[in-house]
Amino acid sequence: MLHWLRGFVLPPAACQSDYDRLAYEILFDDLDHNGDGVVDIGELRDGLKNLNSTFVDDSEKIVLHAADVNADAGLDFEEFMQYLQEHEKKMKLAFKSLDKNNDGVIDASEIVAAVKSLGIHISLSQAYDILKSMDTDGSMTVDWEEWRDYFFFHPAKNINEIIRFWKHSTVIDIGESITIPDEFTEQEKKSGEWWKRLVAAGIASAITRTCTAPLERMKVIRQVRRSKVNKMGFLNEFRQMIKEGGLFSLWRGNGVNVFKIAPETVLKIGAYEQYKKFLSFDDANLGVLQRFIAGSMAGATSQTCIYPMEVIKTRLILGKTGEYSGILDCCRKLLKTEGIQVFCKGYIPNLIGIIPYAGVDLAIFELLKNYWLDHYSVNSVNPGISILLGCSTLSHTCGQLASFPMNLVRNRMQAATRKKETIHMLQLIKEIYIKEGKTGFFKGLAPNIIKVLPAVGIGCVAYEIVKLPFGLT
Repeated sequence: MLHWLRGFVLPPAACQSDYDRLAYEILFDDLDHNGDGVVDIGELRDGLKNLNSTFVDDSEKIVLHAADVNADAGLDFEEFMQYLQEHEKKMKLAFKSLDKNNDGVIDASEIVAAVKSLGIHISLSQAYDILKSMDTDGSMTVDWEEWRDYFFFHPAKNINEIIRFWKHSTVIDIGESITIPDEFTEQEKKSGEWWKRLVAAGIASAITRTCTAPLERMKVIRQVRRSKVNKMGFLNEFRQMIKEGGLFSLWRGNGVNVFKIAPETVLKIGAYEQYKKFLSFDDANLGVLQRFIAGSMAGATSQTCIYPMEVIKTRLILGKTGEYSGILDCCRKLLKTEGIQVFCKGYIPNLIGIIPYAGVDLAIFELLKNYWLDHYSVNSVNPGISILLGCSTLSHTCGQLASFPMNLVRNRMQAATRKKETIHMLQLIKEIYIKEGKTGFFKGLAPNIIKVLPAVGIGCVAYEIVKLPFGLT
């Protein structure tokens, strides 16, 4: 990125050592457009764009926050130089951690090994594409000066943050998300930004679930009721629901669906972090298999803790007008008529459904990611938000398809009242197969698929609006 500074500013002898004060002064003067001796955020933003620093969004804010020692919203020369010198030391450590054979250059095999340590598997051709973005002399290797120039203004602190561009998006919520949780960098954890992102994502999820609640209710009704309702068209079915309970009946059960977002997310994130520590040794980074196991166990933990709310949601959705006055009334009546065991109905198929959901979700995401890296990554391994959203949406949808039969079995067991004979999971599966065929396990799939696109669109727009008050970018 700054090879011009090495070639035109410094004499050859200086090029062999780290940047000296003169180099920093010339770079500082180049950024300080108005010549007031201070580089503000606007000048820093323009400078990074001119230097082609395209690693992460709002890099200038991260750099300014880290370098502005006296918190005056600007960088004087001493702050500027101190930040770059400290940053260069960190980049030197990152370079050495990649250069396993200590030959002074990073080759494709070392890129593959480094990325693999973070659970991201790439081919040699993909590694060469990464090298091309940093290699200025055509050697297909990267020496220290090329590495330093490329990451000169990159705000990452270590090799983990440099590599970890790829991760699932917390913005997407297409209903019952039991996917592997998002991961946060050390910077996000220390700054407190992680909880702001979780809260913003939770509010966006609440908005999304509320907007798609009518389709969610239609899905559950189609799954559970084995009547002519499944042969009705969407519009006729909506008319029937409105006729039975009025317009607001379309959102029946949405309150508990929104209410369970917070405890479910907190439990899942907390459990995921603990399971990751349990599965890792000597603070090693987890691979895909370990992430799958940790994610599945975290999903099972959170679902176990909030499962009574799942039963209440299903009963509210299926309830007639006036049957329940609210969440507490539903809970009280279920306890009175069916006992405490009612809140465990369908728990086993719900638990079983987590494994195909998390497994397929993660596998599809890795497949799509590697396809993009193979065919479309030219100068960067950073896919951008649009590609991430597309990959995450498809992987979440495939995960739901894989777990949908167990989801249907769970909802039917949850809906079974005391008056009817209690049906065990295997007995119910056999009954569905004999009476309704293979397609019986996918009743209600159409409204579930239809709600995906609006859910993603609404979730993204809502998140962009909600994150502003939290100061997120």
